[in-house]
Amino acid sequence: MSRKCSGELPPEEGMEVDCQPEDLSRCLYEERCVELGEVKDMRLEAEAVVNDVLFAVTDMQVSHSLSSGLDVAYINVETREGNRYCLELTEAGLRVVGHGFDQVDEELSSQYHETVYSLLDSLSPGYREAFGNALLQRLERLKQNGH
Repeated sequence: MSRKCSGELPPEEGMEVDCQPEDLSRCLYEERCVELGEVKDMRLEAEAVVNDVLFAVTDMQVSHSLSSGLDVAYINVETREGNRYCLELTEAGLRVVGHGFDQVDEELSSQYHETVYSLLDSLSPGYREAFGNALLQRLERLKQNGH
């Protein structure tokens, strides 16, 4: 029987994580899933994906029309170029399943991407540019703060 991750994690001293502070809660969530052998809830994962890259696309939201669950979630995305896609999120990764919001084309066999960054990078030059600009701004802030 599978269950989704929930509950508070006890603070652990000296714990090292490969995350930015703003990503810490998600990393802890994912680590807890792995440690406890639990299945990730794809609906929660889809919300995290949307929150991560919303700044670099025109529109992105978890589909309310297509049913999501523990093993699959659907995300609608409109790129900066105006192209609309329906993405499927599973343990295998993300892939395009439709060329419109809330559309699943069973005939479409697209490649799985391990990350949303990789998928959007392949679909949208505007995403690439926005992501690169955000990265440059972050680096500039670090430089100004003396880090």
